[in-house]
Amino acid sequence: MAQPLRFRYSSETWNAGRVRSELRADLDANIGATATSPWYRAPAEYTARRFEMDNGDIALFAYREDGSGAYWLGNTETPSVLWRTEKEGFSEAPHDVSRWAQRELLAGLETEDPWLADYRYLAWFFLPVFYSKDGRETSRRFFREHAAGFPDADRDAALAFYDDFLKTGIFEEHRHVMAGKLGTSQHLDLTRTSAAMGEFDAAWILHEAGYDVTPEIEVATGHSLDFRAERPDESAAHLVEVTRPLPVNERSAGTPAAAIRDTVATKTDGQLAKHGGGATLLVDCSSFPDDDWQALLAEEPDVQHRPAAVFRVRPNGHVEGYTKGALPIDLGF
Repeated sequence: MAQPLRFRYSSETWNAGRVRSELRADLDANIGATATSPWYRAPAEYTARRFEMDNGDIALFAYREDGSGAYWLGNTETPSVLWRTEKEGFSEAPHDVSRWAQRELLAGLETEDPWLADYRYLAWFFLPVFYSKDGRETSRRFFREHAAGFPDADRDAALAFYDDFLKTGIFEEHRHVMAGKLGTSQHLDLTRTSAAMGEFDAAWILHEAGYDVTPEIEVATGHSLDFRAERPDESAAHLVEVTRPLPVNERSAGTPAAAIRDTVATKTDGQLAKHGGGATLLVDCSSFPDDDWQALLAEEPDVQHRPAAVFRVRPNGHVEGYTKGALPIDLGF
């Protein structure tokens, strides 16, 4: 599986002739490529080219003719001359280069998928996946056709919900990791993509409750838990793991209660068992349609981990849930 989009940094000397002979010619021979001027002005002191491939791939290249560095970014095959170059994320590359490249990609994204134009922050945040080599079509389709995992929900309401949440800046420092959780597969795996959005739902609830959230917390057992949640006015930090059950109509479990028990059992028999206790489990049932959720809420079945909170979020910000055990985190339900 390809990874979310990143720059390649070349420390070699580049000029127009070398760009033609070693980048455009390589791409053109293999898949067909046209070199054009970029849509936006290149960063100061850089010369830039845009490559458009016959198969719809694109790439950007910005270089300093004084030999002090060049940056390649593309969702296409990498020319052989750049195979051994170092990779850098959008936040690691020079700010002016990163800003220019993202402007180019966002303009292309809005041309290709104009339904994203009203959700520029969401589009920006997930840009490393929306323009990844293998995941660009499936990731966009997940938001376009599946309302980002909300059942029976208006797509625009779902996109507005996540756009507003991401505008808080909660994950700006961890953008590459969190965006990459969607995956970059050519096959749309709704289980995986919906589970990824479950982490965003859990983070939204924690943020609404006043917690600062940091993702991917390494623990002594050698694996990571999803979040550390902290309140500025509290000395204690809380480790949080998130799981998202599939709705009954998408799994063999016959009832909503069985669905969450099976999913939590997988988590408790694996990752949480290795951790040895001390983590709060958040069970996101936002994939459940109304009838299944109401049945679950009426029963409030136990789960195989304590403390735990079982909840469901809707795109309008309405949240319901129940808890099991002495929950150290105040979630407001």
